[in-house]
Amino acid sequence: MSVKLTGRIVIATHNAGKLREMRELLAPYGVEAVSAGELGLGEPEETGSDFLSNALIKARAAAKGAGLPAFADDSGLCVEALGGAPGIYSARWAGEGKDFALAMARIADEVGKSGSASRRAHFVSALAVVWPDGAEATFEGKVFGDLAFPPRGTAGFGYDPCFTPDGHARTFGEMAAEEKHGIPADGSPALSHRARAFQMLAAALLK
Repeated sequence: MSVKLTGRIVIATHNAGKLREMRELLAPYGVEAVSAGELGLGEPEETGSDFLSNALIKARAAAKGAGLPAFADDSGLCVEALGGAPGIYSARWAGEGKDFALAMARIADEVGKSGSASRRAHFVSALAVVWPDGAEATFEGKVFGDLAFPPRGTAGFGYDPCFTPDGHARTFGEMAAEEKHGIPADGSPALSHRARAFQMLAAALLK
């Protein structure tokens, strides 16, 4: 890919936790990040049928509104026993107040009602970068694991406390930021879904 991600960019989110993680991921590359919220940009309606489509909707709107390259993430938790729900509706399950404790309780309740013995789940993070001239790039990362109920930990955000990634005994909610989304220097896969997607983005657009 001939385009690169440099200088000042817009992170197309109004989610404080997501903004913090994205800034931490971008910091080592000298990219200055300002959020859509800080610029007073609105939140477009996410009408896509998958994570990548919604990430592109947000990035396109921010690039157009700010006249700068825009970086957007659409992510969510997909639960096997619920046929992949909440999936792209993960944020909506938390309601207008973004009450993820309530959303996690709903997942536990619906899994119990499903009659399935499976507690498998995976996180998906789709990243989209859109430039003002219309150039676009997309990347997608996934991490698989098991649901943890009751939820454990206060680190991270969203559904982190109810997800234990494969090969680990602690939930994302019990992990420090550096462990969850640090990029290994040896090139091995990062732990979190967002860090894995960012790993691919960095290789294509930042290095």
